[in-house]
Amino acid sequence: MAHTSNAITVEDVRKLALPLGTRVVTGDGRLNQSVTWATIIYLEDDISTKSLQNHEIILVAPRTSRSNHKTVKTDTDIIRWATENSAAAIVLSDSPSPTAIAEANANNIPILELPSGSRIREVEKAIVSLLVDRKGQIERRGTQIYRQLTQISSENEGLPELINSMARLTGKTVVIQDKRLQIIYSSVQPQFINKWEDIEQFLSKINHLPLEIQDRHRVTEIDNPVLMQNLPIHGYTRLVAPIVTNNIGRGFLSIIGLDSEIDDVDVLVAEHGAAACALEMAKAKAISDTEKRLRGSFLDRLLLGDVSQQEAIRQGERFNHEMTQTHLAMVLTWQDTDKKPSFRRLETLVNNVLLNNDEKALVYQREHEILVFHATSVKNPIDTSLALAQNITKEVQKQLPGALVAIGLGQPVREIGAWRTSYRDALKALDLAKRLQTDNPLYIGDLGVYQLILSLSDRDKLLEFCERTLGALIEYDLRQHADLIKTLEAFFACHGNLSQTAEMLIVHRNTLLYRMNRINEIAEIDLNRPEIRLALHLALTIRRLLTMN
Repeated sequence: MAHTSNAITVEDVRKLALPLGTRVVTGDGRLNQSVTWATIIYLEDDISTKSLQNHEIILVAPRTSRSNHKTVKTDTDIIRWATENSAAAIVLSDSPSPTAIAEANANNIPILELPSGSRIREVEKAIVSLLVDRKGQIERRGTQIYRQLTQISSENEGLPELINSMARLTGKTVVIQDKRLQIIYSSVQPQFINKWEDIEQFLSKINHLPLEIQDRHRVTEIDNPVLMQNLPIHGYTRLVAPIVTNNIGRGFLSIIGLDSEIDDVDVLVAEHGAAACALEMAKAKAISDTEKRLRGSFLDRLLLGDVSQQEAIRQGERFNHEMTQTHLAMVLTWQDTDKKPSFRRLETLVNNVLLNNDEKALVYQREHEILVFHATSVKNPIDTSLALAQNITKEVQKQLPGALVAIGLGQPVREIGAWRTSYRDALKALDLAKRLQTDNPLYIGDLGVYQLILSLSDRDKLLEFCERTLGALIEYDLRQHADLIKTLEAFFACHGNLSQTAEMLIVHRNTLLYRMNRINEIAEIDLNRPEIRLALHLALTIRRLLTMN
């Protein structure tokens, strides 16, 4: 901590005793002056008879009705007198005159201005309490800080104002992160701008959190709610406190500054700021949950056909969503794998992808699926929604290795009444994605061949066709531990482009050409013939459907 001795400085008085919101007018560089006592001066006092100890802090009372008396002193008179008596600083109740500011600058003495409505006797009492009982005054200051921060929450000013208030109280950079260490809000001091990219990168890693708070389910077990941690940038450190609601860590508050400047007020702000942020997050979650329920109820009714066009548009305005745009239904669920996260996690991931890609949609977590009505592009609705679905798949692969998501997309529709049809189409595409155990998003319009195959009831004939077309290749792969079937699948996935096929299989082009020749020889076919290609492609598709179903 910056405070290493028992001496109380002007800066200590400002942070721990003066009313919150007191501003430094002049003398920033002299705030480290020690303070011995506090004395109140009235403008009508005869200050020539008053004596001071060295390094007293002078409190100047506000002007009163008696201030017109001919003996009244100006703020400039007070500053000159305080300078002559070696005062540590002057605290004014009224705004200083330009002459007073010039006089203070000339004499290098700090001037501080109290917020409007401050009671000078209460200010004096707080300073004396700090001088005689630092620990007790710190506790009282903590209560004041907590009240101020929770008042911001009660007045619905939100997390940004909470962060800005904490930055004003500490004069340091303040950061709020969610449970996955995404930065929600930050107030960055100017001296951090050039270093901010490195700091952000450090803050984003879970293993860079202090070990005691890495498990968000056990953060309530730690003795100290505020931990200090050095940053990888020389001379900088942070105070970090978990934001806890319902005994689970929901995020983290960090106050970042020079390690020589971290002090008791910073610790108080970190501790009580985290508590205030927890209240704000709990309130925001309650509002979000209510909106989710209302949105879910509305979409359930819409899928039942129980909502008129006019009501749908009105409800859309309530959700800040334009209902008359072209929409496409997208349905997502987890494939049956050993690692299957919660649907709530999938919903959060979908919402983050929408936010990061600036896409508009109505999202609804149902019992075994996530339903997304995507306000897609008018010109290229299918490609736009497929790109969004592929981004979701990539994010699942990135954040949840081992988990597999199935995504089905319906037809784009203009009329709100047709949303139900798009949803039913999306369910059909989703069903096929589940049968194929694929995390490639499937669009209903691309599934003609698959749907035809699925509609055929004679399974034995389908199997016989697969055996006749692919049997020799499958047997060769099993006997020689080869990859001819895999090579064929890649060949068709790349639409017959040999360069792309070789790249997908990570083999040299000559190796691919050798394999293609072996396929012709072993299966006794000619891949250059269109009907042979069609038969092979159908056989591969049937094999996937029958073996994965």
